[in-house]
Amino acid sequence: MDFKLTEKQQFIQNMVREFAEKKLAPGAIERDKTSEFDVELYKEMGEMGIIGLPYPKEYGGSGEDYMAYALAVEEISKVDAAVGISYSVSTSLYGGSIMASGATEEQKKKFLTPVMKGESFGAFGLTEPNAGSDAGGCITTAVRDGDYYIINGLKCFSTNGPLADYYVVYALTEPEKGAKGLSAFVLETKTPGCSVGHIEDKSGIKSAQVSEMIFENCRIPAENLLGKEGDGFKIAMKTLDGGRIGVAAQGLGIAKGAFEIARKYLMQRKQFGKQLFKNQYLAFKMAELKVQIAQAEMMLYKAATDKSLGEPYSQSAAMAKLVCTDAAMKVTIEAVQMLGGNGYMREYEVERMMRDAKITQIYEGTNEIQKLIISGSIFR
Repeated sequence: MDFKLTEKQQFIQNMVREFAEKKLAPGAIERDKTSEFDVELYKEMGEMGIIGLPYPKEYGGSGEDYMAYALAVEEISKVDAAVGISYSVSTSLYGGSIMASGATEEQKKKFLTPVMKGESFGAFGLTEPNAGSDAGGCITTAVRDGDYYIINGLKCFSTNGPLADYYVVYALTEPEKGAKGLSAFVLETKTPGCSVGHIEDKSGIKSAQVSEMIFENCRIPAENLLGKEGDGFKIAMKTLDGGRIGVAAQGLGIAKGAFEIARKYLMQRKQFGKQLFKNQYLAFKMAELKVQIAQAEMMLYKAATDKSLGEPYSQSAAMAKLVCTDAAMKVTIEAVQMLGGNGYMREYEVERMMRDAKITQIYEGTNEIQKLIISGSIFR
């Protein structure tokens, strides 16, 4: 398979890279300190067509493929993984839920367009306090009442929750059926009964806004149901496959960003009368990291290509997520070590990247879950 980027993909990659370096990089340390998300920069991404890259133009997108989207997440995450995940959630989890559900034209135009244009944020609600890897353990309910559904429950760890105008929530319409009774809905967060709960104080991705979402007799139109009742688990699993490509791209971006900081540092810093990279141990360590990054890149681009071509991608997405996020953790830890005391200081950025990297091994399916998916496909 040829992973050479097309001219259009290269253009998008360069455009996003320039935006990330000029607009996102200067404030990344400060946003990490304050845990504040820059909404205006996000809207600028929308105006540039970055947010809706893989969606049709009639729904506010740019009509590009999933590879272009993965490249964009990667470039953004090289300098600020918090922006990378906020972008990824709006695009691949919120938008992906709608597209995976077989939504009507009316639903796609109404609920996709403002988010893919970057005018609004989208969020995704599957995880609950007792339903993490076991997504079938949800207890949030949606009860039909004439032309409406009444939703009650709580979702946690909702990225973009405090910012979102639109929210895909997974709730039980037939609780007695467990996962088979799960359904998916889109709701507008201004709906009475919908509120933001506890906002998380995180180790990494500090400026990404992550919160509980609380639903108390939240009444939404029946037409906001995505697909049919009982389709929710299937929609969620398909959506997470695409979301894992986004997280893999985030992990790869973090790894590449930290590697480049370490590379420049080893060339500039002198100890014992010579540049650090002239110590064979450090040079060989960088060679090992370079190989790991190259392997991760190939896995990501394979998964993104599979999705772009309409090929099965559940296994390749899980493999990419596993390899890319493990690379992010490995590279950032080594980068901190190679920079010594400086590596532990905020101004050198690799300590932030290390904190950001850890969550990529956890969310959108822990890496242990990825191994379950991969092993399941082997022995099917």
